[in-house]
Amino acid sequence: MADNASRKHESALLVVDMLRDFTDPNGLVYYPQNRVILPRVKRVVGICRSAGIPIVFLKHFNRAGKVDEKAAAMRPNCIEGTWGDEIDPMLEVDQSDYVIKKRRYSGFFGTDLDLVLRENKVRNVVVVGTKTNCCIRATVTDAFYLDYNPIVVRECVATDSDVVNDVHLEDIRKYLGEVVGMDELFSRIERGEL
Repeated sequence: MADNASRKHESALLVVDMLRDFTDPNGLVYYPQNRVILPRVKRVVGICRSAGIPIVFLKHFNRAGKVDEKAAAMRPNCIEGTWGDEIDPMLEVDQSDYVIKKRRYSGFFGTDLDLVLRENKVRNVVVVGTKTNCCIRATVTDAFYLDYNPIVVRECVATDSDVVNDVHLEDIRKYLGEVVGMDELFSRIERGEL
């Protein structure tokens, strides 16, 4: 894969909301499925980084003490500047990575994600993280609408219900993009297809 690191890729990895409030047992909106996928996400990040694929960490956040009607209707979580707003320490952020904060489910809404991807000549967005039925689905839907090719890694996304997770993955596969296993993803990276 060392040869891949020097070539320009048409893909980027989007790591969605792997923040302590979601991934740590002490987090405000923790669920165990996120702890299960965390080592897999770490592996995908490592393989993509070794291959020279740009990595974008998307961070959901809410502002403390400021008006946000969406946040007011939910359990408090990912409050800006708190421990829960931090990317899980298992996932090391490199200086070459992008970190983009978002206030809505989609990583594209109200952020510069589209600009970052276009500047890097990205066509395929590989998506991992949480929550399949909210932030993953919304980000994949917007990627589809913006003419990217979404590729969701099955073993690297989760929500608080395995049934809900599977239903949304099936919808994504049918209507919005690809759903692939880690082995297929790694093979495609090795062959230089991503």
